[in-house]
Amino acid sequence: MATPQLSPGVLTREVDLTVGRADNVLDNIGAIAGPFEIGPVDEAVDIQTEQQLINTFGKPLSTDAQYEYWMSASSFLSYGGVLKVARVDGASLNTANAAPGYAHTTNLKIKNYDDYNNNYAGEGVEYTYGAKTPGSYANNLKVCTIDDQADQRIGINTTNLSSFGATVGFGITTQISTTLAGVGTTSTFNGYLKGIITGVSTDTTNGNSTVDVKVVSRVSAAGTETSVDYGQGSSTQSFETGDTIYFVNNSGINTGTQTSAAGFAAGEVLDWYDQQTLGLTNSTVYWKTLAPKPRTNTYSEIRNGRNDAMHVVIVDDLGTVTGIQGNVLEKHLGISKAGDAISQVNSPQKIYYKDYLRDFSENIYAGYNPSQEEDGYRAANPVATGFSTSYTPYTTGEGVWGQDAQGVVFSALGNVTYTLGGGVDYSGAGGMKAELGDLVTAYDLFSNRDEIQVDYLINGPGLLVEAESQAKANKLIAVAESRKDCVAVISPDRNNVVDVPSTTTQTTNIIGFFSALTSSSYAVFDSGYKYTYDRFNNTFRYVPCNADIAGLMTRTNINAFPWFSPAGQQRGTLNNAVKLAYNPSKAQRDLLYPARVNSIVNQPGVGVILFGDKTALSYPSAFDRINVRRLFLTVEQALERSAQSQLFELNDQTTRSNFVNIVEPYLRDVQAKRGVYDFLVICDETNNTPEVIDNNEFRADIFLKPTKSINYITLTFVATRTGVSFEEVAGRA
Repeated sequence: MATPQLSPGVLTREVDLTVGRADNVLDNIGAIAGPFEIGPVDEAVDIQTEQQLINTFGKPLSTDAQYEYWMSASSFLSYGGVLKVARVDGASLNTANAAPGYAHTTNLKIKNYDDYNNNYAGEGVEYTYGAKTPGSYANNLKVCTIDDQADQRIGINTTNLSSFGATVGFGITTQISTTLAGVGTTSTFNGYLKGIITGVSTDTTNGNSTVDVKVVSRVSAAGTETSVDYGQGSSTQSFETGDTIYFVNNSGINTGTQTSAAGFAAGEVLDWYDQQTLGLTNSTVYWKTLAPKPRTNTYSEIRNGRNDAMHVVIVDDLGTVTGIQGNVLEKHLGISKAGDAISQVNSPQKIYYKDYLRDFSENIYAGYNPSQEEDGYRAANPVATGFSTSYTPYTTGEGVWGQDAQGVVFSALGNVTYTLGGGVDYSGAGGMKAELGDLVTAYDLFSNRDEIQVDYLINGPGLLVEAESQAKANKLIAVAESRKDCVAVISPDRNNVVDVPSTTTQTTNIIGFFSALTSSSYAVFDSGYKYTYDRFNNTFRYVPCNADIAGLMTRTNINAFPWFSPAGQQRGTLNNAVKLAYNPSKAQRDLLYPARVNSIVNQPGVGVILFGDKTALSYPSAFDRINVRRLFLTVEQALERSAQSQLFELNDQTTRSNFVNIVEPYLRDVQAKRGVYDFLVICDETNNTPEVIDNNEFRADIFLKPTKSINYITLTFVATRTGVSFEEVAGRA
């Protein structure tokens, strides 16, 4: 309330009626669901280019049930829109995986990122690594892993190692007597070097064996034990050729089990990591050519943890993915077994292998912890799980992966290659057939307008049974009707028009198909299947045109405005259409148009064009035209967003005036751009009555006279005699 003036003067005050504005909502977002070859399941993914479509959902396959979906998606993208793609689920769809023991877990289906986090990131399901893509696509991919299991491989000139205590998990020692030079001092180190046996191999042919050894510690003459890291060529940190070595068990050093009290002279001593190869089928690749040996990450080291680092490499072993055998798809080096590990001190980047692969791998998730004793492979192929300062290896609980790094010596698996398998595609014809129920579930992803923006619901192809095709189409219409901010675009069933020899039969089929679909101004029907080139399979294919119709509306938004018709020669030319499966004549179009079907025609010298702009509304109305429906969609969304700024304001003249000042300039702009002939905005005390105000409501009535597209042109040509006046003939004075 303004302060009253007590004496003559001028009072200046301001009322701001400029807050807020209205803008057109031109997102040009389409949505489609289908049985794509790869990609997350039951998740809407934004796709902007065909290449992104390939990278995320694969390429078109040779079966109708799959390529029609893919090429519909590609067709829409060619017009410049953004496409939300949802890969449907299927009863038979399974994820390729490697389970403990190298088997494959059956009925494993990791749908998407959230599904993994919620259901498959823990230890409840027995799989070691699983594909990020459900289906057969990832079968035969190899997940090659290596960690710091062993340091050296030592040759032994006997085949009877077990009698000398040469057992995985127990010890090997050698005496040390060397001079250590320090700064200004020289001292002699006497004692022994201790290691743990992590592998035993006997060559019965040549009478020689090898043992793989992890260097653990060195013990001084006084009995003080110190942990050491392997140092190649160091007499105090490695075993060397010619050293006298002793096999021991958990009872102590040189127990006398050897026939020679002097022990064995170490034969050839090699660096273990240098000998390791990826377990590939048709090629030999050494780990050392890919990365240095994994050891302990800095994060674990400063917390007294050890041996947490590992490498994971994913290889297209048989070339089934890239066409190149042995092609390395991904390298993840130096990731950690420690559940709390980060890349650097105080860095937010997690490097725990499960988290890292989840966030950065394009191909795999990690699941069941391979350090667990329940791992069938580990039970059949024992390895040292960790290394203590005695001769007894750590138990699984002591070195299990996923613990925080503090004070943990992590168990080791060494060099292990997992082959993914068990991935299964959709059931049905061609193995890529989507079922009606799964499609309905997928399109439900687009039903909530508050969560996801959609302008066009693209039907793509129908199903094998016409009734199911109609049910699918009606589902899209129901979603559009519920949202009231988009349109569903639908083509006839493939069997209605493709390879049907009679155009009369095609016409009857189309009318019959659409007669079972719901009347709605939020849907658009077309007559066509176009013939287009599939460069991926080097052939021409028939593809439904509904994605093109959505594309034409997108093109209209870009080149004109939503309230312009997307039909005709100016804006209605379809992309990449060689010919049509059905090219209706004028007489046939006269039958289709009253049946709510917009014909697509091939006009000589012009191309393939949309030749109608009706919605699927079954009764006469302004909303039975595409341009009028899209005018109201555009205006409604723009003003709805503007109205959000009025929420929780006071319902008084100032607020109402401010809203009118938002709406009227916007509508004048629409009028100037030929969207409406005229408009009226009422937002005052006449519709915001005391009762409305007391109910905490705010009302505005907006009247529009939409412009209409031209559907019918009559040209009358009159021939007259030479001496006749045109005014006389035309009846004009």
